[in-house]
Amino acid sequence: MSVAAYCLICCRKITTSGTASTQDNWKNIRGIARIARALFLGGCVFITYEIHSLRKAITLDTQAVQQEKLKSYIYVHTPSTDQNDFQGITNKLRKELHKTAIKALEISTRLFRKQHERDKYSKLNMEDHELSLWLLLKGTQSEDRRIRLEAVQNMAGIHYWHDYQYRTVAQACDRRTTVGLARTKDVDMRFFLPPPALPKVDHNHSMEDEIRQLLSSLPQTEFDQCIKYFTSLALRESSQSLVAQRRGLWCFGGNGLPYAESLSSVPSEKLEVYSLQALLKHSRISTHVDSIVSNGGLQLLQRIYLLRKDSQKMQRSIMRVIGNLALHEHLHSSIVDSGWISLLAEAMKSPYVIQKSHAARVLANLDRDTVSEKYPDGVYVLHPHHRTSQVIKADVLFVHGLLGAAFKTWRQQDRDQPLDETAPQEDDYTECWPKDWLAEDFPALRIISVEYDTHLSDWKVKCPADNHRKSMAYRSSELLNKLKLAGVGERPIIWVSHSMGGLLVKKMLVNASRNKEMQDLVKNTRGIAFYSVPHHGSQLAEYSINARLLLFPSVEVKELSKDSPALKELNEEFLEFAKNKDIKVVSFAETLPTRVGSMLRLHVVPAESADLGIGDIIPVEVNHLNICKPKSKDSYIYQRTLQFITDALHADLKKQ
Repeated sequence: MSVAAYCLICCRKITTSGTASTQDNWKNIRGIARIARALFLGGCVFITYEIHSLRKAITLDTQAVQQEKLKSYIYVHTPSTDQNDFQGITNKLRKELHKTAIKALEISTRLFRKQHERDKYSKLNMEDHELSLWLLLKGTQSEDRRIRLEAVQNMAGIHYWHDYQYRTVAQACDRRTTVGLARTKDVDMRFFLPPPALPKVDHNHSMEDEIRQLLSSLPQTEFDQCIKYFTSLALRESSQSLVAQRRGLWCFGGNGLPYAESLSSVPSEKLEVYSLQALLKHSRISTHVDSIVSNGGLQLLQRIYLLRKDSQKMQRSIMRVIGNLALHEHLHSSIVDSGWISLLAEAMKSPYVIQKSHAARVLANLDRDTVSEKYPDGVYVLHPHHRTSQVIKADVLFVHGLLGAAFKTWRQQDRDQPLDETAPQEDDYTECWPKDWLAEDFPALRIISVEYDTHLSDWKVKCPADNHRKSMAYRSSELLNKLKLAGVGERPIIWVSHSMGGLLVKKMLVNASRNKEMQDLVKNTRGIAFYSVPHHGSQLAEYSINARLLLFPSVEVKELSKDSPALKELNEEFLEFAKNKDIKVVSFAETLPTRVGSMLRLHVVPAESADLGIGDIIPVEVNHLNICKPKSKDSYIYQRTLQFITDALHADLKKQ
């Protein structure tokens, strides 16, 4: 009963009582007043206490409420992770607000079901900017792909909305739109909800326990020796680390405390590296990916990703696993719902090309609205990273050589001397010239760089089953399958290769010419640029074999031996393959020696070995490492390569 109702009843009793004296009436009135005052003050205290408690639990952005009339959404700021007491109420509020946003979107969908002109909705009690928001959201869910893509592009170009409007879209848009926004250049990060709160970690179970449980839960079928090797290595290290944690003090005594503590921390990071290597192997097996997801792999990898922000290498390994999972469309909803899109969108804004390219690969595999190709592990698109209206007219593939990589092989030549601090600083240095220079000069290209592991020596073998994987035959077959999945062969192709990568390109083309399913790749090959490719062997291989007791030369080094029968056979097969085909060839040859170790300087690929026997041979005054690293955009190596690509594609561009 309210205070007012109670007082009214008492007053009625006073006025209807004819026997009570005036003095008694005044006593009753004063009593009523005291009761009312007590009830009122007590109510105020209770309400104040409740408001104070609610204010502690959540923080509401009231500015949006004050500024706008129509509010289907009020953003709740998530408390910091140390405010565990309020996490439950915050999560409940976020769920309720999410339901509200979805309900508003459903109402909006019914309103805009028929595509009438904008003035048809002028009678609705909705301001212009609110109407535009819901029209864009409606457009992103259109059955017409053209309307859908245009709506996402227009939405991503908005940079003037209020904070709550971005949050509204973040909660209301579907998974397909979220991925599209993440793949749009210069998108506002407020379009993406932060990752949901990760499950609380049981203090009785460390992250090592979770990693061990995940690896132990994966299928034991379709194993090869490498997967078994890395999985057992991770589990073995986990057990050793556990012993160090629980018995460190007992083993070393009180004076050994610092050393015992180091044993409990260092193996933890090493375990994560081993575990990621094992998970990467598992993620390449189609029958294992479901188990990784269903056993909490996405959340565990996200926790490690956020914990290891200081390790780009570890974060890239995690993105490689997520990219492999994204190859399977039935897992897309799990990846998006687990909160990975905001992390990938953030990585897309990284100044580091490697981080950005790994994130771009994951998002491209998730974007089935604009990307028909799929990018397996080791195949990276350098351009375009984002959705684009530019028509792609040809593919340029970069293949690195021995000890190379998809990115570092193609960086700008390192400066001879550090820049003078007093001189104007150059800001045009590129870590990947195909991405920055070639994409700018030739935006109609899709630029792809492939990556594979190579080693000079088998002194430290990572996996006992890796030897057969290092052969030219195995690698060419594996790369051909990956490139076919990435859509290579559907448009004109230019190959750019360095050192052993050129031999791999020749082997792939010879093998493709014998495979009916690869004929499009052969027919669409227009040109090949070779940078110091040892068509007839390398002196580095000779040096390594002479010192085999120290280096234990790897399979790939042995295959590079001067005048080896395998190289001679490959060269003859390729010349026969190219004889009746209109494939343009240019070869660059190094003229300066390369430092090998602290004592030796040698021509890794002499000019006579770099000469294929067809096409132009161009000597360049650089060493083996720098022949694929132009000094600047104006350098002869880059300009000659650009001209070669233009000439090789001239006929195709003329047709289009």
